[in-house]
Amino acid sequence: MTDDGTAALGAGLDAAAIVDELRVLEGRKSAITARQARLAVSLDLIRRREQADAGMPADQLGAGVGAEIALARRESPAKGGRLLGLARALVTEMPHTLAALEAGQLNEWRATLLVRETACLPAAGRAAVDEELAADTGTFDGAGDRAITAVARAAAYRRDPRSVTERAAHAATERYVSLRPAPDTMCYLAALLPVAAGVAVQAALTRHADAARATGEPRSRGQLMADELVERITGTPGGISGVDIQLVMTDRTLFRGDSDPARLPGYGVVPAGWARSLAGADHGPDQGQRMRIWIRRLYTAPGTGELVGMDSRARLFPPGLRRFIQARDDTCRTPYCDAPIRHLDHVVPWRDGGPTTSGNGAGLCEACNHTKETPDWTAHPRAGPGRHALQLTSPTGHTYHSTAPPLPGTGPPSRFHQGSAAVEVRDPEPDPGPNRRRRYARHRRANALLHARAASRTAA
Repeated sequence: MTDDGTAALGAGLDAAAIVDELRVLEGRKSAITARQARLAVSLDLIRRREQADAGMPADQLGAGVGAEIALARRESPAKGGRLLGLARALVTEMPHTLAALEAGQLNEWRATLLVRETACLPAAGRAAVDEELAADTGTFDGAGDRAITAVARAAAYRRDPRSVTERAAHAATERYVSLRPAPDTMCYLAALLPVAAGVAVQAALTRHADAARATGEPRSRGQLMADELVERITGTPGGISGVDIQLVMTDRTLFRGDSDPARLPGYGVVPAGWARSLAGADHGPDQGQRMRIWIRRLYTAPGTGELVGMDSRARLFPPGLRRFIQARDDTCRTPYCDAPIRHLDHVVPWRDGGPTTSGNGAGLCEACNHTKETPDWTAHPRAGPGRHALQLTSPTGHTYHSTAPPLPGTGPPSRFHQGSAAVEVRDPEPDPGPNRRRRYARHRRANALLHARAASRTAA
């Protein structure tokens, strides 16, 4: 925004008035959040009554409500489930906290902290802690997140020390490992572990790094610890250990040094040069001997960038079609959900005559696939030019649209037929023998001739 535009927004206001309005708007945000919580609980009650009347088993009542809330609030289904859980706790068990939220004395995050720290208590215990803390009386005015967390945790422990202890014991069953992108083709690998295990891992990596530094190793302590972690887990110094990476890039990026970025499933867009390095295109013969590179050609329609399809008459998606849909969709196709693909789903169910084709196939996470099977949820492909699209309809009749992400090199319209290459990086295999080596050489020569002809046609 320009300086003139900024000045226009604050025209006629002095600094004190601007701060006052910011405070008022923050209070309104909290009040709106409280209203959303009440509405979420009302929707949950309506859906549960409808599902009970339809004969749904008691343990399945409320299925799909979190997904409806998520779509309405433009959040992921996982976030929608958490928002529904927060709303239930506030409306049914913590009226003082809800009142503080409505009055603007707490924001949504700090209300979430109070709910989270009392989650181990039964409903009566949580209500008692809520009354003790009395957030609506200004108890937490000026308190930060850590202070609120500490007070709520202490109150919960005083109320029911056994439940808090059992919660700590149960927490070990919720351990997991996650991966999320970081800038500059880096990533964060995180693990939720019992404290003893986490401390042991840190100590082992620290000892290794200190010993290496003592012998004159030039890498930093942090680099040594990270490298040792990768090597111990994968058994390979570089980390490539029998994993099908499925790097997707254009043929121009791979063979001609073009600058179109590539796409790495589970991470996102990566620079062209980095992708070529991973695929071995920028390295000498030594690199090629360390890993096996497989190239699978993918073709997109001219102008629209739609990936050309494959079909099958089987109920289950065959391996080639599965790879095709995974390369096209990248992540879960539910709007606002970017979870990894876990299920290959028939958009129109196979039992209803839906074919096993690329057009009727979509990659979904496990939760979204289960939601789609809930009564009164429907989906169907959307016909038309362009990338693969589908429409999801919720039980209220609201519709949401999803379009497959563009493949590398297919963003701007082009009069040329676009091509992409799915590059698999695998660890080295035993010597294939003279016959297979000759066959590999013939395939390499044929591919080189194919790309040379394509380049000459483009130049012409």
